Amino acid sequence: MRAHLTKKIAAAAMLLASTSVAHAGDVEVLHWWTSGGEAAALNVLKQDLQGQGIGWTDMPVAGGGGEAAMTTLRARVTAGDPPTAVQMLGFDILDWAEQGALANLNDVAAKEGWDAVVPAALQGFAKSGGNWISAPVNVHSTNWVWANKSILDSLGISEPKSWEEFEAAMAKVKAAGKTPLAHGGQAWQEATMFDGVVLSTGGADFYKKAFVELDSAALGSATMVKAFERMATLRANVDENFSGRDWNLASAMVINGDAAFQIMGDWAKGEFLNAGKEPNKDFLCFRVPGSAGTVSFNSDQFAMFGVKDAGAMADQGAMAAAIMSPSFQSAFNVVKGSVPARTDVPNDAFDACGKKGMAELAAASDSGTLVGSMAHGHANRAAVKNAIYDVVTAHFNGEYDAKTAAEELVSAVEGAM
Repeated sequence: MRAHLTKKIAAAAMLLASTSVAHAGDVEVLHWWTSGGEAAALNVLKQDLQGQGIGWTDMPVAGGGGEAAMTTLRARVTAGDPPTAVQMLGFDILDWAEQGALANLNDVAAKEGWDAVVPAALQGFAKSGGNWISAPVNVHSTNWVWANKSILDSLGISEPKSWEEFEAAMAKVKAAGKTPLAHGGQAWQEATMFDGVVLSTGGADFYKKAFVELDSAALGSATMVKAFERMATLRANVDENFSGRDWNLASAMVINGDAAFQIMGDWAKGEFLNAGKEPNKDFLCFRVPGSAGTVSFNSDQFAMFGVKDAGAMADQGAMAAAIMSPSFQSAFNVVKGSVPARTDVPNDAFDACGKKGMAELAAASDSGTLVGSMAHGHANRAAVKNAIYDVVTAHFNGEYDAKTAAEELVSAVEGAM
């Protein structure tokens, strides 16, 4: 199946290389940033380009994990009608680069000095064969908890530092008649929680062993069983209507005081800010208890598809340069909830959660505890990620107990490799 798809993509890539953008001076952008906070952040980029006389044709595809957007992209490229630029994550970028479909951004990267300011972990996904093939917009991290401060204060709950304290806090919220954990029952959301839970259970080295090296002993270990047991605890603390709920609606439950906690990447902060909430006053942000000192990351990047038309290439270069400018990196990430993809952006404009995220990302990078997010395509390729999704979601929905889930995880990963 993959070989067949590869041939179709390669053929389409040859076709699109001779195809110009339909409207000179416009960029058609495929993305999945459709929530209120995400749309506000994306508007920063639109306005930047409009100021340069470059029009924006929006192609949003809803779905917080990006799976629907990637399905749409494959159909467009196979038909020989690619967008100008596409929001992508991790190994998806490298897969498209291997097909020869992506534009070379070396000229703008050299002019703007990207090599010196983009962290090596991000360059691992923004470069292929030594060539720049995408422009990183941000760095997100996934092992965050977002909490309603009013609920916690009213119940006398301090920020939990350990998993045991987190369990006790959720029990106290539940006893008070509130929903402890806001969650949307979608596979990518459960996998996002699993990122933080595995880090809290086994630490960064175990996480790398299991999800990056795909070591069978780690995947089926007692530590992984314990991680699944913790996921079962989380399942016991969500409301009965969680199935199919979008992530931003789960965030709204915390914002509105209907739930105490949400485990979600730092894009959730954009929803709080868009609702007029302030960190440390209305909401708290902290790492999944037990995972302090570790950071699981993913980086939204815009990849440009190869074109021959000089005007189209110039527009792509202008978009890439705009994305990587320090002023945009600050303005965008302040709104989005993420942190800049370049190391030379000051933190002055960022709020308390943003400053915390920047400091923790730098510390984790220095200490070797910065790991690529399994849930968001930065630990392994899509086939393996999707196999893990299946097991995690099946367990969360009661199909497996923790021991069986760990056994199934080993089999699923081996079958997907």
